[in-house]
Amino acid sequence: MGGEKYSNPTILPSTPADWGVSAIEELCERVTSGGTPLRSDSSYYEGGTHSWFKTKELKDSILFEAEEKITDRALDFTSAKLFPKDTVLMAMYGDGKTITSLGILGREAATNQACCAMIPERTRCEPRFLFYALKYHRGDFLQIASGGAQRNLSGGLIRRFAINVPPLEEQRAIAYILGTLDDKIELNRRMNETLEAMARALFKSWFVDFDPVRAKVEGRDTGLPKEIADLFPSRFVESELGEVPEGWGAAAVGDLSSLNPEAWSKETRPAIINYVDLSNTKWGRIETVTLYARQDAPSRAQRVLRPNDTIVGTVRPGNGSYAFIADDGLTGSTGFAVLRPLKIEYAEFVYFAATAVENIETLSHLADGGAYPAVRTEVVAATQVVKADDAVVERYSLITRPLLAKMAENERESSILAAMRDSLLPKLISGEVRVKDVECVLEARA
Repeated sequence: MGGEKYSNPTILPSTPADWGVSAIEELCERVTSGGTPLRSDSSYYEGGTHSWFKTKELKDSILFEAEEKITDRALDFTSAKLFPKDTVLMAMYGDGKTITSLGILGREAATNQACCAMIPERTRCEPRFLFYALKYHRGDFLQIASGGAQRNLSGGLIRRFAINVPPLEEQRAIAYILGTLDDKIELNRRMNETLEAMARALFKSWFVDFDPVRAKVEGRDTGLPKEIADLFPSRFVESELGEVPEGWGAAAVGDLSSLNPEAWSKETRPAIINYVDLSNTKWGRIETVTLYARQDAPSRAQRVLRPNDTIVGTVRPGNGSYAFIADDGLTGSTGFAVLRPLKIEYAEFVYFAATAVENIETLSHLADGGAYPAVRTEVVAATQVVKADDAVVERYSLITRPLLAKMAENERESSILAAMRDSLLPKLISGEVRVKDVECVLEARA
């Protein structure tokens, strides 16, 4: 707003008559930041029970469990402190993907000093409304951030930043509408984590630990239906991979799939490219598909992707840039190794074999090349696996295919919900659309 009172870079939009304007510090009990306990003192971290969030964990979502925990001693003897549930967090610095990232605490937790912690005064401000208002103003925060390669926001700038504030009941209603959409997206994400974990656990049990075979060798019940248990041999034999079930052998993932089977030529490239890049593919999830006109698409947009393909990133493979392709019409970066199953029944086996944690770690160790360590696509295809009898692989496919299909369905639903949320958010936060209007639309959809 240009003056000394507020730090906003532009004038706030006009709003309904019953709305007001307040600086963030006027809406909060406290606006502060966390702290980082000394890394060299293990007593601050070992056996820690308190979640301690870093800015990279702020993903515009509710936060429950942090990657790291700190101890009571860290809270007693360092600048780290616990913030209550519903504290709104904003990353004050970092690269372009980190600064202004948001989170809201789902339970009591601590943060590092790069997180601005805003504790709303509940009689004046609904926490989740504040969260969405900050998200709406992200571009404004980036404008007032200072610095060169790594921009910074100060606590003072955030405190004096003003937002339009509707009456408390309308704040709650806005937070409820947008939060309901986000909650369903989060529920889908958690469901997908569970479904993938189930499929990976079964893969490990059957094809890594050989649990059904071990049970037979030891005279125990396999715990499987008879028609499935009968598919597994009852003894082990020695092989180049060590002890494996009788009749099974060594294979490479490339023996079960074709590597990079299709690429666009100048003549066949479609008018619209639905591009999948490494940076937007993380741990089994394609976060964003970017649309390009043919002439504007990056030169690396060449790999033709088909449903049931597995893609594995070859640049910095430890970043987990892999996914199972569920939709047609996608084009992948040349930074991916594309594995197309030779038989449809191999699709799930190839995906879980190629993207097992142990294999991703191996690829990461094999990568070289300085700033952008990479492996050749042939290295991905050379991943060694134990090749089971086809009947076992086909049964695994029958069990896990519905799980992957449900995951894809959840992703599609989440994309629709996210688009709806992103459309509603600026209109609700600015007062352009009132809550009662949105409720009527949602009731009509229901």
